[in-house]
Amino acid sequence: MTEGMEPVGSASPPTPLKRTAVADRHEALGARMVPFAGWLMPIQYTGILAEHRAVRSAAGLFDLGHMGQVEVSGVDAAAFLQRITTNDVDALAPGRAQYSLLPNPTGGVIDDIIVYRRPAPNADRYMVVVNASNAAKDVEWMTAQRQAAANLDVSVVDTSASTGMLAIQGPRAEAIARSVTDADLATVEGFHWIAATVAGVPVMVARTGYTGEDGFEIYAPIEEVGRVWDALLIAGSDHGLVPVGLGARDTLRLEARMPLYGNELADDINPLEAGLGWAVKLDKGDFVGRERIAAVKAAGPARRTVGFRLTERSGAPRAHSEVQVAGRTVGHVTSGAFSPTLGDNIGLALIERDAAGIGRPLEIAIRGKAVPAEQIRTPFYRRPAVVTGDAR
Repeated sequence: MTEGMEPVGSASPPTPLKRTAVADRHEALGARMVPFAGWLMPIQYTGILAEHRAVRSAAGLFDLGHMGQVEVSGVDAAAFLQRITTNDVDALAPGRAQYSLLPNPTGGVIDDIIVYRRPAPNADRYMVVVNASNAAKDVEWMTAQRQAAANLDVSVVDTSASTGMLAIQGPRAEAIARSVTDADLATVEGFHWIAATVAGVPVMVARTGYTGEDGFEIYAPIEEVGRVWDALLIAGSDHGLVPVGLGARDTLRLEARMPLYGNELADDINPLEAGLGWAVKLDKGDFVGRERIAAVKAAGPARRTVGFRLTERSGAPRAHSEVQVAGRTVGHVTSGAFSPTLGDNIGLALIERDAAGIGRPLEIAIRGKAVPAEQIRTPFYRRPAVVTGDAR
């Protein structure tokens, strides 16, 4: 997590890091701030382990102001999105959300996204949420695809600069959020969103997230995000709510086996290799990269993304570490960390298909040593089924 500044000594001056609408609040709370994807972001407040465990046991508040949002609207908005995404946009009813991918022509992935269809009466409008590290690239790609589809009545507008984004996640998230909104959040199902008022601010509230816990992502006018952040922190003070940085966000999403672009997903990684075939609907009609993805499905992916845990004491596995079987290199780690919930060092690895299989051994190169590991089922963590809703 060191993106953002150009190297010292580069020909051009360093690009100033962007600040989210609540960056000053992070600093006032004593957060350790780091460059990430061109933004100055909190990596931790009290510590990654404590913040991770707070989300699993109570609730955490996340600043997602670095994420990007693109408004797609018009009579042909759905047809346009069908062309440039892998999932079936036609299956989205008003007020629903959908995990999807932006594929490239060679069958790789430009980014993973969430597509939201606005509730009636604005059901011909969609919001696409993209990753911070890919926001400029995604907007450029979507704009180019719009220009190539001259026959479609559709508008593509980057609204990131005017849209603030927060998330509250954890088993007490609903109770906390309910105390500062006029909406009946208990009726909002997983991957649905509604218009509401939070702390007097008109917002959109989505039951989505990136932690494996129940919770909500809140989209507010950029100038009002601070008021929503403050209200949620105050409302959650008696419920164990804590602000959470990027460090714990990463360990939480890994336990839940949620992909990170640049790790599990990339321009040269097919969605089927990444284990995301469920988000690819080959029968919906033509879309970018469809033929290449279909060919991989017909032949069977040459590589598979598998979960593993280390079976000996060691440091945590890291992305790009070599993976071996009986001394033969079969792939690499895509993500790895110590799991605060499981108490084990865990990871995801992209390996040759013939080496994959639950219970089969691997060796992970860590600090020059081949550390034994075994492949295990994912997700590594699944929250108890007593809470309404679902998380991304």
